[in-house]
Amino acid sequence: MTANRPLNDAEMVAALEWYRAVGVDLAVLEEPVDRFAASQMARARPAPPPVAADPVPVAPPASAAGLNADPSEARGLAASATTLDELQSILSAYDGCALKLRATQLVFADGNPEADIMLIGEAPGSEEDRIGKPFVGRSGQLLDRMLGAIGLDRTKVYIANTVPWRPPGNRTPTPEEIALCLPFLHRQIELVAPRIIVTLGGPAMQTVFQTTAGILKSRGQWRELSVGNHTAMAIATLHPAYLLRQPLQKQQAWRDMLALKQKIAAEKLG
Repeated sequence: MTANRPLNDAEMVAALEWYRAVGVDLAVLEEPVDRFAASQMARARPAPPPVAADPVPVAPPASAAGLNADPSEARGLAASATTLDELQSILSAYDGCALKLRATQLVFADGNPEADIMLIGEAPGSEEDRIGKPFVGRSGQLLDRMLGAIGLDRTKVYIANTVPWRPPGNRTPTPEEIALCLPFLHRQIELVAPRIIVTLGGPAMQTVFQTTAGILKSRGQWRELSVGNHTAMAIATLHPAYLLRQPLQKQQAWRDMLALKQKIAAEKLG
């Protein structure tokens, strides 16, 4: 085994980039701690006698409080918003979801709030978290090309995510996190009132359609979707990030884009 050696500048930058990508954002101590030695010392010490005293209540950490938040609070807050600006302000102040603790900023939406077409993805990635807009990284560039191929751009669509904060390491949001954020997405859909909804990727489809079906079997199928007091036609397609990893599946996504183009023409949307 070779002895540890100091890292050069390039290696240190690479290590920091890797830590950032997996969600590490806090250095606990400057020096390493031998946990094995500490646990052996703790076992060797006799246990202290119990002290009769009234227990002192300790508030849970913010992360635990967020994970235990009540979704009914989110539903009440979301329902109180009468405009998208109000909804964004309410969501910015909401501390019920622990994802907010690790995210750089809220990623609310992009595009035209008066558009007839709404696209819904899963969650922000690292670039979206840094810039504050959905779909601005490599997958966003591919999404722009997909839209452009059927005559659309971001002035003609409205883009949001099921979860507005980046999960650490770009992991899939948990069911608890989705449940806390879903009332805000539902209210967002109601306020935008799109004629057509397009979900991008399996998690977004399962969240919006409330299904456990797989994306490969469910994509490309039109269905009527009711969210609160609004009803729209909806279709699921593959996420651009998935298409970057599986380019052979672009043929399936292209069929979905053509189906979207035909629906726009049939509905006489601008």
